[in-house]
Amino acid sequence: MTTTHTPGARGTSVATDIAYIAVFAALISVLGFVAIPVGSAGVPIVLQNAATILAGLVLGGRRGFLATGLFLLISVAFPVLAGGRTLIQAFSGPTIGYLLGYLLGAGAAGYITYRAPRNNKAALIGMLILGSIVAVFLQYFFGTLGLMWRADMHVGPAIAAQLPFILPDMGKLAVMVAIAFAVHSAFPQLRRTQ
Repeated sequence: MTTTHTPGARGTSVATDIAYIAVFAALISVLGFVAIPVGSAGVPIVLQNAATILAGLVLGGRRGFLATGLFLLISVAFPVLAGGRTLIQAFSGPTIGYLLGYLLGAGAAGYITYRAPRNNKAALIGMLILGSIVAVFLQYFFGTLGLMWRADMHVGPAIAAQLPFILPDMGKLAVMVAIAFAVHSAFPQLRRTQ
């Protein structure tokens, strides 16, 4: 008995996953060109951190993590990090910790969001908010460690260096949650393909 292979749902799902991951990696890369210098530690206000969180909120933990990982892989060779830098340049700078936070935050945001029960919009909104807060906390946590490592800051000043970013980041998170909620409302099947 012989069987013929026809493209099925799994093949389509893999191709779709690759497309989603590539699109979000490109979005994160493009948003690296928007950076506003602020604070004494040389850490700019950027949109990349919000885009990595959005990748997790929309795509889920695995795909959000992979999209952010692909973005970081691209940044090894191309200057797509905030301020037009490569990962090699960023590695010796004070912002290196944030990049690890981007990766882990995207995964955490997606993991939390995709735990929301289906067909319960209030629970989805709650999980989107929780996921985005956990993600930005991870960015701050690893950013603080990076400042302590690369800028020789003590823990107090490294934590204080995060303060100018809290209000702008809360505003960005509100927008990311709204976008992610709109995407999940328009495409409820997206959460079934994670």
